[in-house]
Amino acid sequence: MSIDKIHPPHSLRSILHSTSIMSLGTLASRVLGFVRDIVFARFFGTAAGADAFVVAFRLPNLFRDLIGEGAANSSFVPVMTEYKDKKPAELAGFINAAVAWSFIILSAITLVCILLAPAVVRVIAPGFAEDPQKLKTTVDLTRIMFPYLILIGLTALFSAIQFTYGAFVMPAFGPCLLNVALIASTLMAVFWMRAPVYGLALGVLVGGVMQLFFQWRPLAAHGVRLAWPPTLNHPGARQIGRLLLPRLVGSAVYQLNVFVDTICASLASIVGTGGIAAIYYANRIVLFPMGVFGVALAAATLPAFARHVVADNKAELRRTIVFALENIFFVMLPTTVFLCLLSVPLTRVIFERGVFDAQSTAVTASVLFYFSLGLMGYGGVKILASAFHAMQDTRTPVKAALVCLGVNAALNVILMFPMKLAGIALASAIASLVNVGSLFMILERRIGGLTGAFLDFFMKLFGAGAVMGLVIWGAWHGLGGVPEALRLFLAAVSGGSSYFAVAYALGLPQARQVGKLFRR
Repeated sequence: MSIDKIHPPHSLRSILHSTSIMSLGTLASRVLGFVRDIVFARFFGTAAGADAFVVAFRLPNLFRDLIGEGAANSSFVPVMTEYKDKKPAELAGFINAAVAWSFIILSAITLVCILLAPAVVRVIAPGFAEDPQKLKTTVDLTRIMFPYLILIGLTALFSAIQFTYGAFVMPAFGPCLLNVALIASTLMAVFWMRAPVYGLALGVLVGGVMQLFFQWRPLAAHGVRLAWPPTLNHPGARQIGRLLLPRLVGSAVYQLNVFVDTICASLASIVGTGGIAAIYYANRIVLFPMGVFGVALAAATLPAFARHVVADNKAELRRTIVFALENIFFVMLPTTVFLCLLSVPLTRVIFERGVFDAQSTAVTASVLFYFSLGLMGYGGVKILASAFHAMQDTRTPVKAALVCLGVNAALNVILMFPMKLAGIALASAIASLVNVGSLFMILERRIGGLTGAFLDFFMKLFGAGAVMGLVIWGAWHGLGGVPEALRLFLAAVSGGSSYFAVAYALGLPQARQVGKLFRR
């Protein structure tokens, strides 16, 4: 085994350090997010108001990924890295032009979607037409919350500027503010408003303002002074536009996947009532490990990938990709095992209270089980797409996403009749695995040296995961008299401990790193 596998070189240690910061911030945000969802489930469950809020809030979030966070991470960071390293005198003009264009585009989309809200809601949730009150509530909430797109889009751009300078603390902890605002607005709205779901919508806007201010303040420390540019026709802005167009198509394909899932879940006559809310709650659990580690690692590796590409260092780029993939798979496999084996008690412990009853638990847990099967795919796609974006190739991920859109749509139609909501979740999981496989094969042909690095790793990884599954199963069934929350915790601890022990014994470098931390 290479010494670098046990003692990563400086650039890889920097990625681990950045990932740790992002993970801590995201962990704090996800914990607050779970508190928010527990409060939300307590008062709204899977009722009509919950469905209306989830759909309405999803709309600005879909556009946020389309031209906000997704654009900032895939198009802005590689171009800014090039200006920062090779054209520092032009950096200020580039940043101001990019911010100005972002504000103009986000504002225009917001205005159009507010005006066309009824038509947009009917398209993405056609099943709501059967309930005029639910439809009206969703349209009202959409119009209230859509300005959040401007706030979060600029927030994402300011975070991307900090990423390029190697600053991760503020972007990592900023999302906590939205959850704090939503928790407070939910509690106040429930006790003080006749229609409390509207209070949640106002809380979204308050949280967006807080996040924007939180990311704007640190820019001065990096010498960034925001001002309206003398001209919008900046070559760097045009370069972002060229990279962004394929990225927009790719994001649109991803959003079409979400739309397909939402449309299918809204067909209560086929999949049952409360489908959209159940998918939302299951997604919240699945996105917890993805946010804490997967998204954090992808955010930390993108600037590193971009630096290696700018320096034309393929060997270091290859090593960094392998390093990132191994680390994300090392975390996602045991998470998959745990969520699949204990999806029902986990959902019950987290959400089952108030109007979130046993039926809500059963539906949400079945969705969670099948969503979990795609965790390694979701995480791997984040890393591989970042590698292509760093190479300023935003077209290849689009082509792979188009294939997955077809897979997901076809499987949704096939599986939702016999499996209900679970079929929609299984379709998404399979599509994610197809996506990561196709991206990996394309990248292997382009830079080489990836396939051979994983064979031994995966054999050891799946061996440790199998032992973990047996230990969790035994612990859960052997602790029948223990309160369920404590029983769940003990099963998780015993399973996780066995996983790390076996991984350490098999020589997996990630487990060796954890062992070194414990010895220190």
